[in-house]
Amino acid sequence: MSGKDGGPHDTMDRNRTILLAAGGTGGHLFPAFALAEELGRRGYTVDLVTDMRGDRYGTGFPARAVHQVPSATLASKSPVAIAKTGLTLARGLLAARKLMKQIRPAVVIGFGGYPTFPPLLAARQSGIPTMLHEQNAVLGRANKMLAARVDAIATSFEHTKFLDGPLLAKARFTGNPVRGIVIEAAAAPYPVPEPNGLFHLLVFGGSQGARYFSDAVPPALALLPTALKSRLNVVQQAREEDVARVKSAYADAGITAEIAPFFKDLPARMAASHLVIGRAGASSVAELTVIGRPSILVPLPHSLDNDQLQNATQLAESGGAWCIEQKTLSPERLSGEIARLMEGGAALREAAECAKKQGRPDAVVRLASLVEELAGSATATAPKSA
Repeated sequence: MSGKDGGPHDTMDRNRTILLAAGGTGGHLFPAFALAEELGRRGYTVDLVTDMRGDRYGTGFPARAVHQVPSATLASKSPVAIAKTGLTLARGLLAARKLMKQIRPAVVIGFGGYPTFPPLLAARQSGIPTMLHEQNAVLGRANKMLAARVDAIATSFEHTKFLDGPLLAKARFTGNPVRGIVIEAAAAPYPVPEPNGLFHLLVFGGSQGARYFSDAVPPALALLPTALKSRLNVVQQAREEDVARVKSAYADAGITAEIAPFFKDLPARMAASHLVIGRAGASSVAELTVIGRPSILVPLPHSLDNDQLQNATQLAESGGAWCIEQKTLSPERLSGEIARLMEGGAALREAAECAKKQGRPDAVVRLASLVEELAGSATATAPKSA
């Protein structure tokens, strides 16, 4: 039966529908967003499945529909926590199996995090091809548990920690997809700072880093010589409750600064920057490399599997960034690093070039092509319509 008479989608419809599973953070949602854009350009219908936390990303996501299934992250190893998590995931699996029957996707792609568990497992049980995309330089815990059960694994780095043995046979290096607005920003060449000219510094930390940078960066910049402070033009992300005090700190130091909780045009601001200070989340690193901007990366400490440290280390080893762990980053050290870079435009230009060489602006094209390969295999094995 076909969708024209109100029944289930026919085989052709089924093989033009792709289901993306992601949730929780922008690090998972941004590459899914980019893939949805590209698949839409190729004529596919895209749906997104997420958990309750991911609902705030639904508005504007380029999908036909945003579905929610129950999910949970294992908060502790206590028997009670394990039982609660297991029950929630079981409920999510039932909901996801119902969703598979409803939309009958050709392929289901997971972007990491525990919200991908129910859709990926339900797809496997339903005989639907599945794929994971790993954004970081280390295989995340949820992806590690799902890796043996999926048909393909797309990676953002050429070398991904914990991806070895038989898993390598189904791995494909695609890069980490970035949104269209990032590709647009990447067209701008690096603005090499003029001696004694304005120096544009961008500081952002995401949901898990803005508070730290609000505490750490203003005191470091206040230590700079007056001649360097007068050159600075700072754009910094800060939590709503920190905006006033950060503004005050910069005003007291005589530093020009624009502070806000969120910048919709962050990729464009990144492109206009001489130096970026930030965390080393997968999406941030991908955008820095595609646009090609030098950065001081301060990985989020205590993150699971030290994924941000792995990301920052790989970029630093390429010459595209400077990685400094938070535990060793005093205001004096940060001030010294910034002063050195402000006075040495050649080092910044070289780092920008090295970062750009690590960028994969075609990552979304490569990932979408891999999706089409899986969709093609689904078409080849799909039962003929009656």
